[in-house]
Amino acid sequence: MTQHRRGASAQQVIRKRAVVAGAFVGTIALGAGVGVWASSGGGGTVEGGASRSSSGRVAGTDSGGAGAPSASPAPSRSYPLSQTPRTIPAVRSHTPARGPGWRPQKADRVVISDRELADEGQLIAGELGITYAGEKDDVRAGDVRLALGGGGGNQESYTMTVRDGRVDISGPGEAGVFYGTRTLKQEVHGGGTAPEGVVRDEPAKTVRGFMLDIARKPYTESWIEDRIRELGDLKFNELGLHFSDDQAFRIESGSHPEIVSRDHLTKAQVKNIVALANSRHITVVPEIDSPGHLGAVLAAHPDLQLRNASGIATKGAIDISKPASAKLVDDLLNEYAGLFTGNQWHLGGDEYQALTVKNPQVSYPQLAAAARQKYGSGGTVADLATGWLNDRADTVRAHDKTMRAWNDGFYRGTSVQAAKDLQAAYWTGKELGARQPADYLSAGRKVLNYNDEFLYYVLGQPQTFVYPTGQRIYEQWNPRVLRGTTAVPAGYDGQILGGSFAVWSDFPNAQTQAQVAAGIRMPLRATAQKLWDPGRPALSWADFQALANRLG
Repeated sequence: MTQHRRGASAQQVIRKRAVVAGAFVGTIALGAGVGVWASSGGGGTVEGGASRSSSGRVAGTDSGGAGAPSASPAPSRSYPLSQTPRTIPAVRSHTPARGPGWRPQKADRVVISDRELADEGQLIAGELGITYAGEKDDVRAGDVRLALGGGGGNQESYTMTVRDGRVDISGPGEAGVFYGTRTLKQEVHGGGTAPEGVVRDEPAKTVRGFMLDIARKPYTESWIEDRIRELGDLKFNELGLHFSDDQAFRIESGSHPEIVSRDHLTKAQVKNIVALANSRHITVVPEIDSPGHLGAVLAAHPDLQLRNASGIATKGAIDISKPASAKLVDDLLNEYAGLFTGNQWHLGGDEYQALTVKNPQVSYPQLAAAARQKYGSGGTVADLATGWLNDRADTVRAHDKTMRAWNDGFYRGTSVQAAKDLQAAYWTGKELGARQPADYLSAGRKVLNYNDEFLYYVLGQPQTFVYPTGQRIYEQWNPRVLRGTTAVPAGYDGQILGGSFAVWSDFPNAQTQAQVAAGIRMPLRATAQKLWDPGRPALSWADFQALANRLG
């Protein structure tokens, strides 16, 4: 007990006893299946002058009034068992109870047990229109209490208990507590009241991502930040930024300012984006794609552009036989490693045009010569490209990042093997020499699901792409459906870390920013549901869509 509490006045002691007594009576009544407050159309009083709120609290004891409980029991109200809360994604377990639930009122407060939860506490207090009180030991009716605890389990798990006119959210990590506040926010915004009972919840997949191509189409800082807020409420935990491609390089550079496009984000803007994402427990995953998709960089460095045996430039491809090529890309990787503070990095590696021709060794003799020099007489252009990817991985690994690369950057039949810690971002099976997902999984590699059949929103719908619908994702996709519409065997589920919905800007003017936001709204919600819980959803698509509209 603190010194302050030791010195409490007699009147304060009476107030505290009144609160404890009321909570005790409420607990007994709830255990018996009967509520303690009389019902009179949403208002009324109990003896002692304390008014009964719509959530069933004794307002006089909340606010420190002198009223005490009557010796005679108040008229009682019986409550049906509570219903499972309706949220997106749906909670995975709810134990119902009898009681009025919790509805925010102006005098209520958010209290934290650990200062690490200050951001989460301030955010939910503001969203619900109640007071953020910080760290407090006293317990009041109406409190929303956030706490760390529960051992070393899943750091994204949480337990939320609605009982005795209070809400208690706890989890082993800050992220889990944050997700608990997202559930509470949706409960209140969707129905006004958080239902009585206990929610126990955790995600099935550790990676729940949204990837945005800002290289081909510039997006404003404010638009990206709006998406971060949306993603946070849906319990996503990654935002991928593809900011370098043939069309543009979209982030300010100190090491190579000559490559930066006119319309770009400043580093200050990126810091704001990263900070907001961190506050929502979202990791921003940068991607500087190489050795292909470097057209904007090569426009300022034409001497490093790959050329074939006829001297014809190869679009977007850097000449990986030249040491200066590696230095340029490593300069950029090292520069941005500090700007993006998360522990994830995307190396790209896809669609290197030198390996899309019939005979790379003949078409690109300088690459073939460099491969033989580095790997012996049997060295191939595919070996050289694999070595390039491994060398870039070495650069990023030095910054304590976990790395991924597109699946078509992993080549079959090479003497040089891709680094074992590289995760495969599986997006397609349409490339030359395409490999089934099982090829990567059977080799023990961890895989991320970017299935272009379901999860690719490509502006302008080029080639065979069509805008994905939330309904198709919701009804037909799950994280084991890595390629096309067929799921890999369940035995591989543990190697599939999760997935990402992706917006690609092939035809940047095909949609405005507002149209993109509207177009991805339901697909994002469907993806969130299936990454949190891959099983068959309880709601029909029509009901899910109605819920999304109600939650906003």
